Amino acid sequence: MRIFLSFTLLVLLVFVLTPLAFADERVEIFSWWTGGGEEEGLLALLEFFSANYPDLELINATVAGGAGTNAKAVLKTRMVGGNPPDSFQVHGGAELIDTYVKTGLMQPITDFLQEWGIKDKFNQQILELCSYQGELYAIPVNVHRGNVLWYNKALLAQYDLEEPTNLYTFVTALKQLAEQGVTPLALGDKNKWTATHLFECIMVATLGATKYNGLWDGTTSFNDPGIREALVVFGEIINYVNEDHAALTWQDASERVFSGKAVFNVMGDWAEGYFKTMGWTPGQEFGWIAVPGTRGSFMVITDCFGLPKGAPNPDGAKAWLKTIASVEGQDIFNPIKGSIPSRLDADQELYDPYLTDSMHDFTTAALTPSIAHGSAAPEGFITALHDALNQFITERDVEQTLHRIKKAAADFL
Repeated sequence: MRIFLSFTLLVLLVFVLTPLAFADERVEIFSWWTGGGEEEGLLALLEFFSANYPDLELINATVAGGAGTNAKAVLKTRMVGGNPPDSFQVHGGAELIDTYVKTGLMQPITDFLQEWGIKDKFNQQILELCSYQGELYAIPVNVHRGNVLWYNKALLAQYDLEEPTNLYTFVTALKQLAEQGVTPLALGDKNKWTATHLFECIMVATLGATKYNGLWDGTTSFNDPGIREALVVFGEIINYVNEDHAALTWQDASERVFSGKAVFNVMGDWAEGYFKTMGWTPGQEFGWIAVPGTRGSFMVITDCFGLPKGAPNPDGAKAWLKTIASVEGQDIFNPIKGSIPSRLDADQELYDPYLTDSMHDFTTAALTPSIAHGSAAPEGFITALHDALNQFITERDVEQTLHRIKKAAADFL
């Protein structure tokens, strides 16, 4: 009888513990990279990870929605509910620090970079966006530029236009195109962040990089006339976007430029990855400049990954973080994604003409953090700004919108 009971107990233990052992080999990576360019880049990076760690079962957990609109809501519910993924995509800056670090939901990973001997391989300003009180909490896998004006080169030539050099010549070009019956500027603000993205680029133009940055450290007042000017210019520009903008995503707006249905699009350089997956070659079918009036400024967005407290497989998460921190991982991912590496020792020969231009500007231009993508301001301010601009597009009330922006600053900054 004792032998039978011992054998039964052993069988039960094997039955109970075996699934847990397998579960320990799973690594869940959470992101919102599901669009053209970004999805291809992620899949290439995941393939590189699996080749180096074949014993780990990789779970590619993605939630669609530009800029992570939907994914962030799902992630926050999981994190607060004690069900974190092993690692997740987040924007460096306020989004990471205010939402997850200050609330005690992340583990510091400073020792990882020291262990791997690569801390000095990264741009230190980007690492600062991922740090709090001297500790690093996430590893930046890339750097995006937000203030980019993309254009269809054939259409620009067809309508005999030059690249606009400032906001005045930009609005003039939009007006000339509208008079000829073509959509001047493609916008897809089905998700509110794209309108905010356009507005923040205009703010950099009207305020300048120093004053714009001062909004976030208190050295620039929200009473600055440059903010009102930005709203006025924003209202003028919105007159020249496609009528169905509220029904489109950022990819849809980029596709309008690709298909020749619109001439311009203001979007971050993830659009470059999208254009390439559609078959365009940088510098041939499409061109780019800094958003008119923002030359010399680099609106920075960085995607990073960290280690949540309570991650089911922290060792697997560490393997993922080591992968994305490696120069090989960054050089696999970024040329496809349409972004530049956060490491300083990347192989520039792997990057196309746009990305090498971006690398150069990143080292010489003034860095300005994005509002729409979580680097500059906390979530409450971002949501309030989204709502204010959404109402502005409908109502076109500059003074009321300015009041709403000032109130949001007073409430959340």
